[in-house]
Amino acid sequence: MDTEVVISSIPRAAYVHIPFCRRRCFYCDFPISVVGDKQRGETSGTISHYVEVLCQEIALTSVQSQPLQTIFFGGGTPSLLSTEQLKCIIAILDSKFGISTEVEISMEIDPGTFDLEHIEGYKGAGVNRFSFGVQAFQEELLKLCGRAHTVSDIYAAADLIHKVNVPEFSIDLISGLPKQTLEMWQESLEKAISLAPTHISIYDLTIEPGTAFGRYYQPGDKPLPTDEATVNMYRMAQKILTGAGFSHYEISNYAQPGHQCRHNRVYWENRPYYGFGMGAASYVEGKRFTRPRKTKEYYAWVEADAVVDCEVTPPSEVLLDTLMLGLRLAEGVSLDKIKQEFGLEKQEEILKILQPYINEGWVIVEAERLRLTDPEGFLFSNVVLARLFEKLGE
Repeated sequence: MDTEVVISSIPRAAYVHIPFCRRRCFYCDFPISVVGDKQRGETSGTISHYVEVLCQEIALTSVQSQPLQTIFFGGGTPSLLSTEQLKCIIAILDSKFGISTEVEISMEIDPGTFDLEHIEGYKGAGVNRFSFGVQAFQEELLKLCGRAHTVSDIYAAADLIHKVNVPEFSIDLISGLPKQTLEMWQESLEKAISLAPTHISIYDLTIEPGTAFGRYYQPGDKPLPTDEATVNMYRMAQKILTGAGFSHYEISNYAQPGHQCRHNRVYWENRPYYGFGMGAASYVEGKRFTRPRKTKEYYAWVEADAVVDCEVTPPSEVLLDTLMLGLRLAEGVSLDKIKQEFGLEKQEEILKILQPYINEGWVIVEAERLRLTDPEGFLFSNVVLARLFEKLGE
């Protein structure tokens, strides 16, 4: 039987969804709107109206008395915002919740969508971490993905980022792309390192239903790399990036010392957070809620006072979320925390379920922590988690 889990933490993180792109990438199933190459900022009535509704949603949110320590502008392509639009959103967040003087404000930006004036404006508005959507360093792969930028755009944009001397600079790459070889992957890793980021995120391609890739390809079929090749890509990334001084602190993320993404750790540690904007998810007062994924429905929801109508997450799901998210981190999850929140019996049950994987060398228990090994445990994390969900969900 579930025992009561008290969720008392007040959110100190906010995710803000900016759902606009110049075009939809072929692998993307995010809630976005395509605005074209010429529309951005105040020149796009679509974006301007969305920012107004977004700010209205923030204004309608119940206030809890803790300043925000992290803010993440994700998308879509947040770098299609004008500086003034970004400032307006940050200003209403500050007036509603307060913003810590030590805040991390992250912003996803794409090559070819900003110039020096924009990047200086974003930094001036408070952004101190840019997440740079590179994905690949080969023209062929960028075209296959439907990306709107070229390799030369990547280098030009990286130069601009370095000119403004932002303290946190992250690069995103995707492995397992159609026609991607191990040689291409090694080249992308090495070129990413050459741009001197403080953080690198590695995402393995997932073929989602309803996307262009979902129509073109079936998982495991050519021209997608084989499972063996994608496993080798994962191992290669781990070897090359840790060899270059990056810590593999989460399944998909690497950071130079002192440069982990503070905002994303909120998710992995299963802490509460606000979510704002079309399709954004939040976790507040024990309730997980996802906003409408389509523009018309999102606008109607905000117009109807943005009511969050859902049940508190049951303790059994909180436990599974804690394990699923926490085991993504290199340090894993605290066994003492599991015992305190869910009881000694549940802690012992988890260890019993995982014993075969401890024997296999995929899971380690040490210093009162439960964690996956790197890279083998991370590679087989889905197997481990599936077993936990099967047994704990009974």
